[in-house]
Amino acid sequence: MHGFYGRILTVDLTQRRFTIEATDPAYLDAYLGGKGLATRLLLDRNPAGVDALAPENNLIFATGPLCGGAAWGASRYGVFTKSPQTGFYTESYAGGRSPQAVDAAGFDAIILTGAADSLTALTIHPDGCTFHNATALAGLDVYDADDAAKARFVLPRDDAKRVGVVVIGPAGENLCRLAMIANERWRCAGRTGVGAVMGSKRVKAIVFQGDRQRQPADAAGLAAYAAAFAKRGVANKGVQAYKAMGTTMMVGIMNAAGAFPAKYWTQGTCEHWEKISGERFHKEHEVKAHACAKCFMSCGRMAKLASGRHKGMVLEGPEYETIYAFGGLCMIEDMAEIVYLNDLCDRLGIDTISAGNLCGFVIEAVKLRRVDYPIAYNDPDGAARLIADIAAGTGIGALLGQGIKVAAKAWGLEALAVHVKGLEPAGYDPRALQGMGLAYATSDRGACHLRTTFYKPELSGMIPPDQVQDKAALLIAFEDRLTIFDTLILCRFFRDLYTWEELTQVISLVTGLDASEAALTRRAAAIADMTRTFNLREGLTPADDRLPERLHTEPLPSGKHLPREALDTMVADYYRLRHWSAAGVPGPATDSQPAL
Repeated sequence: MHGFYGRILTVDLTQRRFTIEATDPAYLDAYLGGKGLATRLLLDRNPAGVDALAPENNLIFATGPLCGGAAWGASRYGVFTKSPQTGFYTESYAGGRSPQAVDAAGFDAIILTGAADSLTALTIHPDGCTFHNATALAGLDVYDADDAAKARFVLPRDDAKRVGVVVIGPAGENLCRLAMIANERWRCAGRTGVGAVMGSKRVKAIVFQGDRQRQPADAAGLAAYAAAFAKRGVANKGVQAYKAMGTTMMVGIMNAAGAFPAKYWTQGTCEHWEKISGERFHKEHEVKAHACAKCFMSCGRMAKLASGRHKGMVLEGPEYETIYAFGGLCMIEDMAEIVYLNDLCDRLGIDTISAGNLCGFVIEAVKLRRVDYPIAYNDPDGAARLIADIAAGTGIGALLGQGIKVAAKAWGLEALAVHVKGLEPAGYDPRALQGMGLAYATSDRGACHLRTTFYKPELSGMIPPDQVQDKAALLIAFEDRLTIFDTLILCRFFRDLYTWEELTQVISLVTGLDASEAALTRRAAAIADMTRTFNLREGLTPADDRLPERLHTEPLPSGKHLPREALDTMVADYYRLRHWSAAGVPGPATDSQPAL
């Protein structure tokens, strides 16, 4: 089939062997690749109820049919598994240049199963997998591990035209359930603990190398389309804004909307927001735009601190979510200190959103005298100590490294902890942006902002934030289109450029398959049903599709609040429009939805 390799690589770490099999063409037609294919494989191959850190939990890497070719915004890979942080389905994505190497190895999906008996590195190439002893990399931080893997494990093969590396840091080795997988130092598949799954398999690093390239159905048409797409894209005002400020621009926008979570979810804005704004950051430090491969948006920020005790520190970042987590929830008032904490998390291999949430949670726990720990608001050194303890699994970090659900229950603070399904929300307060409450509640992987990016229509005026009627329908429209993004593994920031019409054109040119809006919507619905089925099999109930009670009972200082009845209505509408039962169970397959 055009646009696909037609091959799946399975690496058995226990037996130190691999197999290459043909990808079922029916799966590619029904699910396109990326998230769709990986979710199908998880359902087929993961034992029901498996412990997320058990050898039998599969860890799947995949790129989409647009990766490595002429299309823009597709230099990304996805990681799919059962999350050790939530116990449910998870997906996590990363960009940069390494995804092109993941793709050039020449597989639609790469499945890691079993567990090695000692720390191991892998080289994935078009002929399969080569195993390496990686005990010398034990304990290395992400930056050093990345350098060491490139120096030691790239094979001298003629087909090594593209080379990329993914690694875990100490947090992943220590099975911290907030651990991430990183590439190119600062690009991270960050959320839901995928790095802990890689660590449980005793894989420290994976080198991807190859020269394979997907063959599109219409190469000339695709090239012409990509050229016209870029010409339109660079003139887009949203693209220009991302290139100028990156996601740091969201600090000012969210504070103005009263939806910037602060002081561990007690405020919707903070007085020091200008100190941690994108405008101040660009003015006071050396910040340049930086792009992934095949991207004209350049939303990344290559930053060098020009002042303060961390002067000279270089980092790609921080992103808005990191600024909100430390500058908002932890009330840290100096952007240079947020960069420092960002760097520490990246080195240790910990997700910054979860790390900032846990720091804020502990600050409140200390105030309530439920725990004794030297940390307070606006205390970057206290936060740094706690992050190091979480990564190492020392002191209270051993408990916190199991996730906020476990820690909150142990300390009797379940009413304080803010999470959905064990995953902490991103920087969009659902009391001010009520559609984000629905997004957090119904997301398969927990309180995720990326499944729908529903802050976009609420902030832009497409629908009022406090409107309940028709909210679920609009959210599903966003979710369906972005599910197709994840089958292609397209960057979220291209959401205003790849409309349904654009998706139809590019998918048709690459795959030759029926890519009408109706056909794509059917595929998205089938993937939503499939993902839901996985979660139901792992014990999901309707009670998991809810927000923490305090987000209903504690209004923001502005008076904005999200009544429980409003969320209940939106969730019920969401189930109905998804053709699920009142308990959130997908119905039997129809002619328009492939059987599971």
